[in-house]
Amino acid sequence: MKKMKALSVIAALSMLACSVSCSSNNTDTDSTKPTEAKTEAITEAVDVPELDGYNLLWNDEFSGSALDETKWNYEPHEPGWTNEELQEYTTSTDNVFVRDGKLVIKAIKSEKNGKDYYTSGKVTGQNKTDFTYGKVVVSAKVPEGQGLWPAIWMMPKDESFYGQWPKCGEIDIMEVLGNDVSTAYGTLHYGEPHGEQQGTWGLTGQTYADSFHEYSVEWEPGEFRWYIDGNLYNTVNDWFTAVQGEDEKPYPAPFDQPFFVQLNLAVGGTWPGNPDATTDFDKAEFEVDYVRVYQKPEYDTNVKKPEKEFRKALEDGNFIFNGDFSEAEDLTDDVNWKFLLFNGGEGAAEIKDNMIVITSEKEGTEDYSVQLVQPDLPMIKGKKYRVTFDAYADEERDIIVCVSAPSAGWIRYLKDTKLKVTPEKQTFTYDFEMKDKDDNNGRLEFNLGHRGSTATVYISNVRVEEIS
Repeated sequence: MKKMKALSVIAALSMLACSVSCSSNNTDTDSTKPTEAKTEAITEAVDVPELDGYNLLWNDEFSGSALDETKWNYEPHEPGWTNEELQEYTTSTDNVFVRDGKLVIKAIKSEKNGKDYYTSGKVTGQNKTDFTYGKVVVSAKVPEGQGLWPAIWMMPKDESFYGQWPKCGEIDIMEVLGNDVSTAYGTLHYGEPHGEQQGTWGLTGQTYADSFHEYSVEWEPGEFRWYIDGNLYNTVNDWFTAVQGEDEKPYPAPFDQPFFVQLNLAVGGTWPGNPDATTDFDKAEFEVDYVRVYQKPEYDTNVKKPEKEFRKALEDGNFIFNGDFSEAEDLTDDVNWKFLLFNGGEGAAEIKDNMIVITSEKEGTEDYSVQLVQPDLPMIKGKKYRVTFDAYADEERDIIVCVSAPSAGWIRYLKDTKLKVTPEKQTFTYDFEMKDKDDNNGRLEFNLGHRGSTATVYISNVRVEEIS
């Protein structure tokens, strides 16, 4: 059984990218061992917790007076470089600096040519602290404010090795939107076509802007696991990469190559939206207490991609479980129905009298701000499906229904379809053909947010079935 020998202690940072990259390319694994002299020179000042089964690979406690450029690069970019973001990433110490033992990335609002202008910071470990497989642990506190978008994430040292994004892969350890600082996201991106798998961890009675929280990911040859404050909230072991129309690269590509950690604070963009009058830039600071990367002494790289399991229909042909709402459910877990709130949406859902009743206090800023979903629907290329349900509302209003692909870039198998519900119960029917790659994680969505109404909605008799 093939194994890759990982570094047992911190290696000299100048050797790090080469040693791990070489080991992943099947060269002599003994070459990954650092010399005793270099190990002692670097580890004398290290005083961080030990993790059972892991050795410390590298870390930064930000105990100096400035950014340690033996470990980090400034990465400047012009506005609009990606995701339609507004900020210019600079090398200025106004945007990136160390204060009281913490790295601070600060977004600044100014004016240029008579218009609002934003600067911020992004730092990366590319070509300095690259590694393959390990556990990344980061303690951070995020800023609150519309349009602010802090992130802890990883990209490959050589983005062209499997092809440009998303073929190269991306590991998002943490993202939080400044207008919803009670929810954090951990996501894996890959493809092509673009696939992604995302988990969320929400807080009640506190936010990620109130205090420091610890975000971590465990990256192994055949699995990723995301944690927040020690709570496991997302596990992914099924991914791929390919050029459109060609065979997939051997698993576990693209996540079998050196990656690096990066930290940034974006302003605006397609996901968080732009800042508004409520955004306080005096407090627009993303603070990082430490970054620690650990590795196991060895990893088994002889892994196989798990076979997809596809949900079987019930005896009556329905792929929706508890579609008649005859059973009470925990609507916060990942079993059958799940009720979700995002981006300012406020409301509740309750199963009673063989229907689900969705009440809204605030509609939020997105269609999905108030949302009822059921995942794990089997979507097979070439098959035709029918979605049916009954619905009514306390007063006339719109809702949106779709079948989405949370593991395949959120494409739509049944397109977003706006429908009008009234105080009179109606039956709605929609047919669609599955034209994309087989997916065992199709998701039926009812989206009630951002529709200009908070009227209560009643849904019953939900079915998704295969038709000839």
